[in-house]
This record gives sequence, structure tokens and C-alpha cells, in this order.
Amino acid sequence: MPLHPVIADVTSRIRRRSEDSRSAYLGRLEAMATRGPRRAALACGNLAHAFAACGDEDKARLSRGDAPNIGIVTAYNDMLSAHQPYEDYPKILRAAARAAGGTAQVAGGVPAMCDGVTQGQVGMELSLMSRDVIAMATAVALSHDTFDAALLLGICDKIVPGLVIGALAFGHLPTVLVPAGPMPSGLPNAEKSRVRQLYAEGKLGKDALLEAEMKSYHAPGTCTFYGTANSNQMLMEIMGLHLPGAAFVNPGTPLRDALTRAAAERALQITAQGNAYTPIGRVLDERAFVNGIVGLMATGGSTNHTLHLVAMARAAGIRLTWDDFAAISDVTPLLARVYPNGLADVNQFEAAGGMAFIIGQLLDAGLVHDDVLTVAGEGGLHRYRERPRLEGERLVWKPGPAGSGDPLIVRPVAEPFAAEGGLKLLDGNLGRGVIKISAVKPQHRFVEAPAVVFESQEELLAAFKAGRLDRDHVAVVRFQGPKANGMPELHKLTPSLGVLQDRGFKVALVTDGRMSGASGKVPAAIHVTPEAAAGGPLAKVEDGDMIRLDAEAGTLEVLVDSAAWAARTPAVADLSGNDHGIGRELFAHLRRGIGEAENGASLLGDLAA
Repeated sequence: MPLHPVIADVTSRIRRRSEDSRSAYLGRLEAMATRGPRRAALACGNLAHAFAACGDEDKARLSRGDAPNIGIVTAYNDMLSAHQPYEDYPKILRAAARAAGGTAQVAGGVPAMCDGVTQGQVGMELSLMSRDVIAMATAVALSHDTFDAALLLGICDKIVPGLVIGALAFGHLPTVLVPAGPMPSGLPNAEKSRVRQLYAEGKLGKDALLEAEMKSYHAPGTCTFYGTANSNQMLMEIMGLHLPGAAFVNPGTPLRDALTRAAAERALQITAQGNAYTPIGRVLDERAFVNGIVGLMATGGSTNHTLHLVAMARAAGIRLTWDDFAAISDVTPLLARVYPNGLADVNQFEAAGGMAFIIGQLLDAGLVHDDVLTVAGEGGLHRYRERPRLEGERLVWKPGPAGSGDPLIVRPVAEPFAAEGGLKLLDGNLGRGVIKISAVKPQHRFVEAPAVVFESQEELLAAFKAGRLDRDHVAVVRFQGPKANGMPELHKLTPSLGVLQDRGFKVALVTDGRMSGASGKVPAAIHVTPEAAAGGPLAKVEDGDMIRLDAEAGTLEVLVDSAAWAARTPAVADLSGNDHGIGRELFAHLRRGIGEAENGASLLGDLAA
């Protein structure tokens, strides 16, 4: 199928816009690649330190310098359920590399915080900035410069984008992302949401809420809703950094272990020492990022990736804008309904056809580039129509399903859930932002109501509990942007606003902060930029101003006389309370230097300049 003209046009625009920065990036990549394996140039003392702790077999190979060596960067900790399985991965990967004639070493670890633990808490103010800290930690790990390839062990929200940004600074290294898979299904997501709303209304106690939460998050593996963590896995698949079908295989299964071993074997096969050299800086080109955005729209993925994809692309010299997301969304049908866009979880999504079905549909419709470089090798993106299987102890890939296994969860392009993608760009005199339209029912996508202005999520929750929000309104929660307090997620507001919507009120949220990747049924204009702390339009909103949020039309406006609006002085908040406690003082200088949301809210500036 020929490539869709809009997809082709957006790709061309990105390529032209990025020509200078991408060329500079690739120039540096080639210069690093031509040096060959760096171990040969290290001094004997350097080498001895590099493999002092290795066993005799690995030490012999490393000292000869004739076998490829893999650097493992791990985000293991056993507080994140998704990352707990990584405890045993280094042992598995070292053994697999050794059996394939190479070596593997844990090069370093990166921080990995759980947004589920910090949701609604002060620690969430470090969450977004942790992405760029992870990128820097990845660079520290790989700076030993003794590796021919990298294996990145990470799954969750800021961790995968941070690992990728860090790895792109070593764009000459072939790099494979190694997932661990989702936990088995627990309490259905709809029931979890129901219990949360009952608790918000005061109809259930904390014991009942905790019991429901523990039944939802109950085992090793990724949380099973389709938030940022599982959107990461979708992206790594459709962008060609996973082995095909690796994303949603449960941990602790023979297939999962086989895929983990295969990741090490494949990393050895694609080094510069062989005939299939596949550096990450070449895999992640303009086409790969366009494919990622298409996948995000087709599956109703996380709004956080309007930040992360932009930041990852910039690390490769590629300039994405929110207009690119909007143009792609307009022509990409919604093919999946996974909570919060539906009732299914990711295990049910996988059983209904998963990424193999979705990618196959997108390829057949000409909505993604098929001629891309991936870690899977020949066949381009078509390899990702396949699913891994075990035949005895042998890992093989078989064609994925041609049809949907459950039309309530996944559908073909000819019969989508919606004609357009899951995310929408909003623009108007209040700034630019995004909304997860796929989670919002059509009757709730237009809200015109008076503003109620808050400068913290705690203020909004207090007003809800006092009964002051039982009316039509648009809650404006400002001074939540990157510079103000690190741009925390405000997902804790979802149950309370959902209660008000269920009571029949027209409600919406407008904020320069973030919502969770599980943004729910209440229309929420998020990531609004310029942010209030930088003097953006949200700083001029007053209680009672009429605000119009039209998700279908893509507009976000305050309905105030233009002359009166221009004459207003922006409010200035006292942000000194954000400077200390729970480590915030260590990040104060980073907040001052962080970029705006549309440029990825990055601390690292223009890496490809």
C-alpha cells in the first residue's frame, strides 16, 4: 500500500525542518563508528579495571579484544513492580552472550521512580525531571567506552525515554530495549475506577480503597492499564527497538525468558564487527518517530509522549512539533480500546491481537513507513507483524493474526472505533495544549463554563470536599508547569472531577501541568504552554471568566473582551514552597533551566546543535 499522503508530507516537513541538526548528529555518529571498538585503544590499566571482576572465560575474551562486548544499563529496583523482574536479567543476559561467543557486563544503573507511588505527593515534582537525570546516568554508564552494543532494561514512565535519550548520545552503538512484560490481570480497571470515585464521594473508607488498589497492583510486571509505561512498550515495538512481539509477554514465563536471551544474541549480531551493523542513531530517524506518533494515535496512548517523543527526537537531531502530532492524529483511526479508553487491560489487548495486529493494519493502510531500519533485521517494519512462539525450546516468530480476536478491544482500519487518533492539539488565546480525546465521550468534548482558579491540586480537592464545585465550571489549575514545580501529574484530581461529571455538571480541567498516562473521562487540556510561571495566559485568568474547551475543534479560549484581557496583569505565585523537601532543593537549578512543554520540557537543551 502506498504511504498515506499526509504521513508522507509530515515526514518530509520534519526532514526539512531537521536537516541541519540531523546532519550534524549523523556526522558525529559516523565519526564515532569509524573508530571501531574502543577497547583496542585503552591502556592496559584501563582494560584491567574494565574486566577485573569477570570470570576467566569472559576475561580471556575481553583481553583478546576479538569478541563483542555488551553494556547493560539497568533500571532495576524491586519497588517498581514492572522492574522487579530485572533482578535476574543480568545473569540471564551474560549467560546468553557467553553462549553466543560474546560478553556482557552491567555498565551501570539508573534511577527509576514509580509515579504510582508519588501520584498526588511531593515526590511527583521530581518525576519529569528524572527523565533527563536517567539520560545522564545512561551516558555515565556507557562512558566507559568499552562496549560494542547496549541492552537497556527499563519499562516505566520517564525511564524508557531517559534511557533512549542517553543511548542516542552513543548513537553509534546498536541498542536493544529489553522489556519484562505486564503483570497478570487483577481487579478490572472499571471496578478500580468505581471504587476510587466512591471513596472520593466519602461512600467508602480507606480500607476498602486500599484493598481494591492492592487487587489491581498485585504482582511483578507492568501495571495493566494503558498508561505511559505500556505506551512506552508500544513505541519501542513500532519504532523498532524491541524484538518483534516482546512488549506484552508476562514476566516469569518461558517465552519471556527466551525473548530476554534472544535480545542479547541479537545485540551481538548487529555490532559493527558483523555484517548487520544497526546503530540506534540510524534506527531512530524521521520515519521511526512518525511511526511512533501513528502508533500513539492508533492505540490512544499516553499524553506524556507529546513531551517524551519530542525530547527523544531532539536527542537524535530531529525536530518534532505538536502540529506534527495534530496532522497525524487527523488521519489515523483509533484501533484500540484499552483502559482508560475502554474496559480491557493490556493482557486482553495482547490476546485480542496486540501490536502484531495493529502494526499489520497500519502497514496495510499505508499509515506507517515500512522501509525502516529495526533491530530485528531484514524485512523492515513487516517483521513486527509477527509474534514470538516457542517450539519446544526454540524461539520462532510466526505471522500475527489477520483479524481481531475481540472487536470490543481491537478493530481493523476499515471499522475503527473513531476516524481520528487518540490525542488532539488545542490552540487558542489560553495557549497551546493537548487532550486525550479518546478517553472522553463525545457529549463531554465541548465545555463552556466559568473558570474556578486554583494554584495547587490540594486547593481543588479542598473545594470539592467543601461542596463548592457542585456546578458547571472549568477548573484552572495553574503554576504546575516545568519551571513552577517540575510539572507533576495531577491524576489525583480525576476521581473528584469524575464524580462532578457523573452528577450531571459540565466540568473540565485546564492546566499547565500533566495528567497521568491514564488520563480519564473528564476533558482535560494539559501541558498548556506558555506556562503560568513564565507569564503565560493562564496567569491572567480570573474566577468567573468564561472558558471554552472544544476538543473536536481543537480550541482553548477565554471569552473575555480582548482589550480588557490585554490590560490584565498576570498573577505571580509564591513558589518558594516548591524549593525544599523530598529532594526538591537538589532540583531547584534544573527547574530554572528547563524548557517549555512543546519542546519536550527538557533540561538538556539542544543536544544535536
